[in-house]
Amino acid sequence: MTSLAPLVAPGPALDAARLARYARHLPLPGVGAEGQRRLAAARVLVVGAGGLGSPALQYLAAAGVGTVGVVDDDVVDLSNLQRQVVHGTADVGRPKVESVRDRLADLAPDVDVVAHAERLTPENVLGILRGYDLVLDGADNFPTRYLVSDAAEILGVPVVWGAIHQFDGQVSVFWGAPRLADGTRERGATYRDVFPVPPPPGTVPDCATGGVLGALCGTVGSVMATEAVKLITGAGTTLLGRIAVYDALDLTWRQLAVRPDPTRAPVAALLADDDAYAAFCGLPASAARPAGGTAVLGPASVTARDAAALLAGGEPVTLVDVREDWEAQALPVAGSRLVPSGRFLGPDGAAAVRAELPTDRPVLLVCAAGARSARVADVARAVGVDARSVEGGAPALLLAAAR
Repeated sequence: MTSLAPLVAPGPALDAARLARYARHLPLPGVGAEGQRRLAAARVLVVGAGGLGSPALQYLAAAGVGTVGVVDDDVVDLSNLQRQVVHGTADVGRPKVESVRDRLADLAPDVDVVAHAERLTPENVLGILRGYDLVLDGADNFPTRYLVSDAAEILGVPVVWGAIHQFDGQVSVFWGAPRLADGTRERGATYRDVFPVPPPPGTVPDCATGGVLGALCGTVGSVMATEAVKLITGAGTTLLGRIAVYDALDLTWRQLAVRPDPTRAPVAALLADDDAYAAFCGLPASAARPAGGTAVLGPASVTARDAAALLAGGEPVTLVDVREDWEAQALPVAGSRLVPSGRFLGPDGAAAVRAELPTDRPVLLVCAAGARSARVADVARAVGVDARSVEGGAPALLLAAAR
């Protein structure tokens, strides 16, 4: 890839305090005092204050990026702390953007932290991204990734993208119209060029289902921050046109070359609404998830064996028994909460789902044999709950748990 021009013009001269704070950056070729001034003038938005956002946010602030924005409407959960290291135990239950704001204020008090306590939607994404030079996409769901890519392509903003799964990670830079060092622009690859269609729903398990190595988030998130610094200052060669793939178990990196699809028309407008992005990703209407929250909906049903393993695995899971009270008394399922299926299958079923079922974790639904729980799962998934019907019902689950 031809070298890129620095993304941001230098800000004012560094004062004595900044010269002391960033003393280890100043000798670096390609950074120096001028690069540090570019960082101070830069405005960077991080989508998601989760596993990838946590290290990226801290290293951006520590590097002296003048304005760091973070968009996330989720709250800190105890299970987050295994990998989302920007948050602490005392932050459990707090909005993630507030936790980030406090942490970065302590780490780098001269950095302006802008907290967007909201979920990105087609209605607000252009207004939010328009104020930034660069976006780091640490979202953990496909509708948000396509939304960010589309908005960034419309605005001409580069995106540093990262993704993780179990022990593997990927990082790249996407930019529809990169500005080259000679001042010209050329067509660059975007997320839609590399991933023209999302994987079928349920084929990529979320962190709760498939798990993720906490330290992997630090590795990939740190690379994302490094790419941001390189784009801002013009140092080195970025990952534009390449995807870096990391295997933590083998401790190997490999690179894949990517190019823009010459047959794809540039994105000129966003899809109509959340439901359109959800439908594009094969999800029920309103199933797009918060930027830093639970990932794409898992499978609509699970085997009894997989359900038992999920319940025993330590990740947050809610087990709901949708049988009638007498059925539950005759064959109780330990650890379940009883909410008869009629509560969800009537005309106010969607409201009942929102009132009774959590949205921040998988919900396992069990009945006598699997039929009623499957119908409840359909209703719940249509309003964005990661509900999964247990095949074979309560007898099968009890048998699997006893093995």
